[in-house]
Amino acid sequence: MTDRKKVVEILLAMAKVLEENKEYLTDLDNVIGDGDHGINMARGFAEVEKQADALEQKDIGNILKTVGMTLVSKVGGSSGPLYGTAFMKAGMVIGAKDEIDISDFLSGLETGIEGVKARGRSTTGEKTMLDAMVPALEAMKEKQAAGADTSEILAAGAAAAEEGVEATKPLIATKGRASYLGERSIGHQDPGATSFTLMLKEIAKAY
Repeated sequence: MTDRKKVVEILLAMAKVLEENKEYLTDLDNVIGDGDHGINMARGFAEVEKQADALEQKDIGNILKTVGMTLVSKVGGSSGPLYGTAFMKAGMVIGAKDEIDISDFLSGLETGIEGVKARGRSTTGEKTMLDAMVPALEAMKEKQAAGADTSEILAAGAAAAEEGVEATKPLIATKGRASYLGERSIGHQDPGATSFTLMLKEIAKAY
């Protein structure tokens, strides 16, 4: 089981990895987007980091909802609304729990993904964050069904997300600013899929 203190620790680890990879993500976004993904994500999670003490006093559902609202208000471009929606939807389905298990996490991620699909009017194969999120969820559900433990499940999800990032390279972007490039977007990996993978890897490292 994962308590709310550990959830906040993982969020702080996400903030750290996004800050460390700020320039890398921004460089990816310079090629096919607005050139601000890394800066925006690092800024949003820096705001989450400032709220760490207050977050620890909340139940896990409200921790995630607060993170989501912070990202919506502090992260520019499409990333704020999309990641914000994912966190808020996950928080809603997890609810007022002080501890969660892997089933709760997968349920929250699945609901978050549905929120991203609806908010972005998007699906897989369009060179977006969903191209890492969906394979990761599928891999984790498969591992869970096979009776794997939490660390094995999360490791499988992180590996599938990394493969998903690689799989965005040959795709033609059809959503967001990248879609304006058409075939010129081929050969470049999606920044949103990359930032999701960085965050999922931090979750996997915690187990």
